Amino acid sequence: MGGEHLKNVLENIPYTDGQMRKRQLVDEKYLLVLQVALKPGQQVPQPNANSNVHLLIIEGQVIVTLDGNDVVTTKGAIRPITFKTLMSIRNASKENASFAQT
Repeated sequence: MGGEHLKNVLENIPYTDGQMRKRQLVDEKYLLVLQVALKPGQQVPQPNANSNVHLLIIEGQVIVTLDGNDVVTTKGAIRPITFKTLMSIRNASKENASFAQT
């Protein structure tokens, strides 16, 4: 198994001053893993979960709003989100935040 596909979620996190940014970490037939980078004040547009997903907070903290209920989610936490849940994710802190979504 070669190292050419090895990615480190702690390196080259795609922060920008504009809108939130994301990058694909894994894109295979039955698995898609995205990494999202949020600077302070940035947020992810409010979608309905199109499948059962999990968020793994890599850096900082985010506020995850699920069906109208805010939950502060911090570095190291894994937050499950069920199919069709109305959700939004925002960085209300003064530090950068990043998470992986499966």
